Amino acid sequence: MTQCFGYHRTMADVHIAEVASLMGDPARANMLCALKDDGVLTATELARVAGVAPSTASEHLAKLTQAKMIAVRRQGRYRYYRLACDEVADALDSLVALAATAAPRDRLRMFGDEPIRAARICSGDESIRFARVCYDHLAGRLGIELYRSLVRLGYLKSTDGGCVVWKRGEAGFAEFGIDLDALRARRRRFVGQCLDWSEQRSHLSGALGAELLARMYDRDWLRRETGTRVLSVTKRGRRGLRDRFGIEL
Repeated sequence: MTQCFGYHRTMADVHIAEVASLMGDPARANMLCALKDDGVLTATELARVAGVAPSTASEHLAKLTQAKMIAVRRQGRYRYYRLACDEVADALDSLVALAATAAPRDRLRMFGDEPIRAARICSGDESIRFARVCYDHLAGRLGIELYRSLVRLGYLKSTDGGCVVWKRGEAGFAEFGIDLDALRARRRRFVGQCLDWSEQRSHLSGALGAELLARMYDRDWLRRETGTRVLSVTKRGRRGLRDRFGIEL
């Protein structure tokens, strides 16, 4: 342990600084945000997202892999990258929410001529704006409407730091087949908000957001289109969303 100006630096301080430095680089931040949104991408796709040459992208990916922030799987001649764990996705959620409160000039001053593309290139496809998977939870306009409905129904309460589950939510989520105690026991943020890049409003994230999406899959309310992160709503899903959460589509 070292002492500097009366402050004791611990190994935790050093590790936090290292992780923050890795995530703070604009190119690497773009890559991590892309993996959070898209799930799995190749090095070529990540280079395009980051706006850097393939050789530079390889250097960035090597650093993130070494830090165990991303994982890589080789299939044939391609390497496919993904976030290594839930904690990385949760950290990105928190940073995106924090960055949204900074004034534009502050962001430009911090990152110079290469600001983080927090909203990335927004697809013009209406389907991806309507409903999609964001890491492992529901995003798009449907995700935002679900979050608003949960607050309106008294399941959740928005707070300055995110949101909390109310008593009505404890009963309502249990009726929907969600074990909240099991979710709280996980090594992951229990419930949180994620800034939606296409709508610039919050949708539900964290372990609860992931479990809600999983239950909608189980009930055949939502189906993921093959090879994409776009979600389609089934007839059963339209009825269920209306009857359970008061969402009219």
